[in-house]
Amino acid sequence: MDNNISWKHVSRSLDENGYALLKGVLNESTCKEFIAMYNNDTLYRSVIKMERYRFGKGEYKYFNYPLPDALSTMREKFYHQLAPIANGWMKMLSIDTEFPTKHHMLIDLCKTNQQMRPTPLILRYEAGGYNTLHQDLYGEVYFPFQVVFALTQAGKDYTGGEFVLTEQVPRAQSKARVISLDQGDALIFTTNFRPAKSTRGYYRATMKHGISEVTGGVRYALGLIFHDAT
Repeated sequence: MDNNISWKHVSRSLDENGYALLKGVLNESTCKEFIAMYNNDTLYRSVIKMERYRFGKGEYKYFNYPLPDALSTMREKFYHQLAPIANGWMKMLSIDTEFPTKHHMLIDLCKTNQQMRPTPLILRYEAGGYNTLHQDLYGEVYFPFQVVFALTQAGKDYTGGEFVLTEQVPRAQSKARVISLDQGDALIFTTNFRPAKSTRGYYRATMKHGISEVTGGVRYALGLIFHDAT
């Protein structure tokens, strides 16, 4: 994982847009290692067929504990950097929540709320696959940010399949952003809402995310969610 991330840039982009794009966080070899894990059923607690639940068309698998070492390390390192930003958001929105500085402390908090199932996942879409707009909350305890990593290359391994992020605008239609990711890129984005500034201060701008239709090839992605599920 690239250790040269400018977290000041990340914080500014999250504040302004609700997301931050990080280029080349994972190298090609690491991406291939994660893809190779897809068929190792011993690593996963459940497999979700999106069509069955009307989530879209495709498949994703939730990792089981213990997580692969590389995934566990990424989860801890990203959380450590994102927790102060999350707490800044809570203050901006006057929400009486303070996230702990260490990831294991967040997991302990999840456990007290009966959220004990790991949520990091790997996703696979073939031609015609897509993911409807949604939020990954999973319970009463949820962290404001999550991360998706592109494991395959747009234009080479697949076509279509852009990341879609929508923001609910007060008294208007939702605003959509379409974000293209190269292999190894990471996108940090808000799980539920971001603080948006108005003339009266900050308000919660609700955001959802999804994947546009894959028109050819196979698209793999890795999802890093910091809170656990009920």
